[in-house]
Amino acid sequence: MRITKKTYLLGFLLGAAVTAIGLFIYNGRQQAAAQPTLTVFKSPTCGCCTKWVDYMKAAGFAVRVEDLQNLSTIKARFRVPGALHSCHTAIVEGYVIEGHVPAADVWRLLQEKPDVTGLAVPGMPIGSPGMEQGFRVDPYEVLAFTTDGQTRVFARYGPQE
Repeated sequence: MRITKKTYLLGFLLGAAVTAIGLFIYNGRQQAAAQPTLTVFKSPTCGCCTKWVDYMKAAGFAVRVEDLQNLSTIKARFRVPGALHSCHTAIVEGYVIEGHVPAADVWRLLQEKPDVTGLAVPGMPIGSPGMEQGFRVDPYEVLAFTTDGQTRVFARYGPQE
């Protein structure tokens, strides 16, 4: 059997296409595997927590939710200082995320890997992710914290005076 230039070119293009599709699928699986998983502990009835979970999924995190009736044991287990408490607590790559922390700050935390326990947005400030109410954004800070209760400002949002 004689192979013509046309047959050779067709075979080459078919092989290249199969290789390209395989690489595309492989890279997609690698990216999915590299997606950080956020485990969120929240009340089963908290609507703003659910909105924050949806926001974090849209920001590229894989999210696992554990609904609990009492979050105080989780906050104690992960050593979240009382002054920093909010309505939900999350864990990602060993860091604690307390409250309505913006996704950009979580991504920055994971990239920079500072020597902190985690990030917190104390309370439930209007305009933070999951707490949207129209265009209103109250000023709030994202605090980096350590297990001994030390904090520093990691980011600021809303109108500053």
